[in-house]
Amino acid sequence: MNLHEYQAKQVFSAYGIPVPAGRVAATAEEAVSAANALGGSVWVVKAQVHAGGRGKAGGVKLARDVEGVRAAAQAMLGTRLATKQTGPEGLPVDKVYVEQGSQIEREIYLSLTLNREKGRIAMVGSAAGGMDIEEVAEHSPEKITTVNIHPAAGLQPNQCRRMAFALGFKGAQIAEFQQIAMALYQLYLDKDASLLEVNPLIVTKDGKLIALDAKINIDANAIYRQKALAALRDTSQEDQMEVEASRHDLNYVSLDGDIACMVNGAGLAMATMDLIKLHGGSPANFLDVGGGATAERVTVAFNLILSNPKVRAILVNIFGGIVRCDLIAEGVITAVKNVGVKVPVVVRLEGTNAEKARDLLAQSGLKVIAASDLTDAAQKVVAAAK
Repeated sequence: MNLHEYQAKQVFSAYGIPVPAGRVAATAEEAVSAANALGGSVWVVKAQVHAGGRGKAGGVKLARDVEGVRAAAQAMLGTRLATKQTGPEGLPVDKVYVEQGSQIEREIYLSLTLNREKGRIAMVGSAAGGMDIEEVAEHSPEKITTVNIHPAAGLQPNQCRRMAFALGFKGAQIAEFQQIAMALYQLYLDKDASLLEVNPLIVTKDGKLIALDAKINIDANAIYRQKALAALRDTSQEDQMEVEASRHDLNYVSLDGDIACMVNGAGLAMATMDLIKLHGGSPANFLDVGGGATAERVTVAFNLILSNPKVRAILVNIFGGIVRCDLIAEGVITAVKNVGVKVPVVVRLEGTNAEKARDLLAQSGLKVIAASDLTDAAQKVVAAAK
């Protein structure tokens, strides 16, 4: 789960991480009121979307008077902002964040994320921060410093100093950076984060460090124990089919293909998609209906995957260990009848009561294509989708 910038900065502030003064607004008038309340003569108006690259996409505007704030807010609110991270469809802009302008001397990149290869939380930094950090990572990786943090020891002062030196900090800035880094690390642990990103962490004209941007991603598997953060979820920023799936405890991820998959078990779902690709097809989704799949869940799953207009065929692949295959077959039959499925459906069922399940499908009178094994199922669904 992702937080908006304004939400992330509220969390940063609670941990003592310095951020510019700012206020969120849902209308142009609220944006003007925010600017007046903040004071000053320069403001930055930022579109609030769950994506990076806003600056290059026109989602960050500098305003030197309140009319400029109004104009920037009006131009953003109610639109969809498309960045490199959103794709051409973009994300809706329902709020803007109005912030006091900062006098920037230089921009730093800083983040905390999980280094899965090392099994460590990694602190990543670069003195070449700002809007072009992706290009830096691609073309000048030597400009990026990574410090892996041992889970038993935690972030150590010497690691903070090492990163501070790599980022070009001097004198009092080193201690200031250490306080920010330690606070970010504690926040990462406390909030079950999967990513904390500050891009940029700026050095102001008077030498102070300020988090000019803030990004917090929360581990979805731990959100149940982060109730305060869960309440901040903005589903308008998410794939709507994934949102609907989560309401029914289905694990669903949208993909770009045209063959829908309904599988029980994440590992089997991955193998199913691999075989579809191997035989020349393209999966439209990852969908794990879980080990406790029922007829009701299968019906919900059919409704979900058929809401995607790109789907040209469906592959149902169920291994009945915990779940009985005949119950799944009944669910498939009910769903095909009630939902009005108009695309080919290939079904592979193995495990408990598999023979009974195949008999039910054969006697249903429906145009359901039975498959003898997973390879056969993949070949048949790819052929059916053409």
